[in-house]
Amino acid sequence: MSTAEDQIQVSLQAQCSRTVSGMRPTGPLHIGHYFGALKNFVSMQHDSEAFFFVADWHALTSDYADTSRVGEFVEAMVLDWLSVGLDPESCTIFRQSSVKQHAELHLLLSMITPNSWLERNPTYKEQQQEITTKDLGNYGFLGYPVLMASDILLYRPSWVPVGQDQLPHMELTREIARRFNFLYGETFPEPQARLTPSAKCPGLDGRKMSKSYGNGIYLSDSIEEISPKVRSMFTDPARLRKTDVGNPDVCNLFPYHILLTDEATQSEIREGCTKATLGCVDCKKIFMKGLEDFLAPFQERRAQITQAHIREVLAYGNEKAAKAAEETMQRVRTAMHLA
Repeated sequence: MSTAEDQIQVSLQAQCSRTVSGMRPTGPLHIGHYFGALKNFVSMQHDSEAFFFVADWHALTSDYADTSRVGEFVEAMVLDWLSVGLDPESCTIFRQSSVKQHAELHLLLSMITPNSWLERNPTYKEQQQEITTKDLGNYGFLGYPVLMASDILLYRPSWVPVGQDQLPHMELTREIARRFNFLYGETFPEPQARLTPSAKCPGLDGRKMSKSYGNGIYLSDSIEEISPKVRSMFTDPARLRKTDVGNPDVCNLFPYHILLTDEATQSEIREGCTKATLGCVDCKKIFMKGLEDFLAPFQERRAQITQAHIREVLAYGNEKAAKAAEETMQRVRTAMHLA
């Protein structure tokens, strides 16, 4: 990139100290979602101008056959977000499909995105092989990285919080931004990925925590619902009795102590496990107490949130997001001589 282009990009970035991210509404959120994404959302709402959207159009890329519960899942997701501390006074919370500029920019960017860029997407290839219960031979699934790029570029952010597995999508978004800028003039800053700290949250059965496996502890669960789940959790498979020596590094429960338990207690648990002086039942009791304390403020907030408030938050956020999105689209239409 030339010096002049460098200066333009620096100028564009300076104008847009924003963060944007979204989640697909496909069912209730579990504590893995909290430690993997929502914890960072709560922090980032205070660091920059933050836009967080419920990506209901993205949910259709693979779940288009039955859309009957999309609206329900949208409001349930916003309830989860508000309960963990997202504040509509500090960030913009909105529904993707209510801001029609997402669809307009997606259409325009799809015109300039080569098919080869989409076909080489590693996630596309991997999920085509792994997800055999759904027909993914549709354009929406192939082209969802363009919709994702539109979701991001529409708000011209500086940063996008992503996990390591999303880096190819971020690079594609930057490539699309560069191609648009080359064809029509400098319009979009190239957003940078902000890697979110990884957090290991295995499911109750040792597999990845997932709604489809039914092995999660959900943010909406009551303590009465969580207690039997914790009692049934897999631990160290080689430790069948309390007198058996255990290994916390292969235990399904210990990663949660790393997230929720103070370091001194972690050390005591590790010593008790490796010396067979602390049984798995006692270890689970310690975890259950920590989990109850951790979830208590979420559940208190949740009890105060009404459906009417959720809809007010979305209406306010939709309007605010649409205003920011339209500012970008005016630039885009002008650059493409479509104004």
